[in-house]
Amino acid sequence: MEDPIEGPQFLKNKYNLHNTPEVDQAAQRAYVRTGEVVPQDPLARIQNYLNRFKEIVERPDPERRAHGVQAIKEVLLDSFVTKFKDIPNSYWQTQERILREQGQQGDYDQFTEEEKDTWKKELSSGLIEDQRASLEQWVDYFASSESGAIPDYIKYWVFRSVVQLQEYDKESQKFPKRSKGTLKNFPDINNEALAYIVDAMVTKTQGKEFRHDDLEYELSAEQIAVFQKALQNENFAQLYGWANEIIQPIPEHLLPKTEGVWRTFKEGSDHNLLVQSVRGKGTGWCTAGETYAAKQLEAGDFHIFFSNDEAGNPIYPRIAIRMERDNIAEVRGIAARQNLDSYMVEVLTEKLDEFPDKDQYLKKEADMRRLTHIERKTRNGQALDKQDLEFLYEIDSSIEGFGYIEDPRIEELRTTRTLEEDMTIMFECRLDQIAWRKEQIRNDTKAYIGPLFPGVFALLRNIDHIYTSFPEERLLIEDLEIGGETKEELDKELTVNGVQVDYTADDLFETDAFITLPKPRIIRVVQISGGDLDLVDDTKTSNLFPLILDYGLEYVPYEAGPKYLLKHINQPGNRQTLRMGMELTAHRTQFQSTFYLEWSEGKRHLASASVDPDKLQRPGFKFLFMIPEAM
Repeated sequence: MEDPIEGPQFLKNKYNLHNTPEVDQAAQRAYVRTGEVVPQDPLARIQNYLNRFKEIVERPDPERRAHGVQAIKEVLLDSFVTKFKDIPNSYWQTQERILREQGQQGDYDQFTEEEKDTWKKELSSGLIEDQRASLEQWVDYFASSESGAIPDYIKYWVFRSVVQLQEYDKESQKFPKRSKGTLKNFPDINNEALAYIVDAMVTKTQGKEFRHDDLEYELSAEQIAVFQKALQNENFAQLYGWANEIIQPIPEHLLPKTEGVWRTFKEGSDHNLLVQSVRGKGTGWCTAGETYAAKQLEAGDFHIFFSNDEAGNPIYPRIAIRMERDNIAEVRGIAARQNLDSYMVEVLTEKLDEFPDKDQYLKKEADMRRLTHIERKTRNGQALDKQDLEFLYEIDSSIEGFGYIEDPRIEELRTTRTLEEDMTIMFECRLDQIAWRKEQIRNDTKAYIGPLFPGVFALLRNIDHIYTSFPEERLLIEDLEIGGETKEELDKELTVNGVQVDYTADDLFETDAFITLPKPRIIRVVQISGGDLDLVDDTKTSNLFPLILDYGLEYVPYEAGPKYLLKHINQPGNRQTLRMGMELTAHRTQFQSTFYLEWSEGKRHLASASVDPDKLQRPGFKFLFMIPEAM
């Protein structure tokens, strides 16, 4: 138990407030206004200072009250909200790093200095406005009847603490201290958490023991000890951080509750409705700021999932999906660093199925995360493993980001590497097992990088790593299972999987040359083009196909076309096409054709493409041929 401390005494002991300029100025204003001298007694002077704010917010005339509150607000906002000139260079360096991590560095590098300055002002103006709003909410709260039960000295303690803190960091579970020029918001108002620590401080200053009996959450002895220490030190940041962590945006026992509703805030709609739906909910989303919310709704729809409370009311924001026109721009949750909490994964997965660019968005986000991870490993001197290198050299797929041009980090990171050493890691071989020309090919060769030549695939039939130029020009080699289905069963499987089968493809199905093997069989196939053979001009089919066969390949059977499409039915990414290297045949129009496969977002298409002898095939057209088995 402690001795009771009157409000002014608390502020005198903690801040030596009676000796501050603002208290002196308040005493002078009181004399001018009333003609009475404020006594030199420290407690009287502090109380006079507190009375000034109370007098303004309790004015009976609404107009005079609003004018007084606005005057106080402007003074406070001018004193504590960051100005553009005070933003440190370190902030802009961080923003450039973020652009890098999103794959947009190349776009930024093309800006003129004037455009960069405009970008900085546009970016910071919204953040400054949101910061202003985050502090303004505290002034409005303390000027409202909602905070009427809070003693004036506690209001001062809270506000003086708030202006020294940033918004809550869920990862560190703290309110970090503010630094000059920061664009971070001030702490959000968590009414339940604030009420709890206000009660604790009032109880302490009254000389009573504060008990946690009324809190609905179960507390460990360690949690209580942490709180008591912070209370003893009268540390608002620690107390409010503790309360924000214990008193979650959603009570912990309701986290597993996945019932709720998705609510869509339409592009161009009133952004205030969006702000009101998340402000004060502890999500950590920038959408709680009016400027951010307005800009986000200018760009596209905003979807939020609200989970239910115990009464079945959807009130807890758990997932946010921000759109830019018809494309997903970002997805956020309420866990640390705005990640998704584990209970919301299925809810999000089901929702994302509504968006045609789901796979593309997920790939971009995953690619940028992984590229950033590799960049940090490189910066820290850590070794890259086989998977890291295959990703960096884009062996299996290109790295996609959110910029309009290729992420410059890819080339920057590659230039720090020794290519030959990286190859030995990726190909899992010694350097002498990599052949660069025909004469270097041996029985133990694991990879070939060089120009193709007649008979090359007879020598390399068991090698998976073949490039005409590394890493850009890889010949994609894979196993493909054919056989085991009739033509009718194969046609039905295409329909079940949503493949659009063109009538010209139906013609190929009906030809006598289309024969399926009765039993399954694995064949090795390779994608190859005229460009891989150093052809730079369009080439007639009658010249191209015999040339490809001369390099040691064979035609694929007819069923390879639909079988290959079914194998890659879920292949994501941009539009891709592939033609089958089939033995030529004429269908009912008397033109010679081959199966033509097309993948694009939400579409899988099987058709036919002309391969008449005189038909010109472009160097970039990819054909699928078969690598013969060893005799």
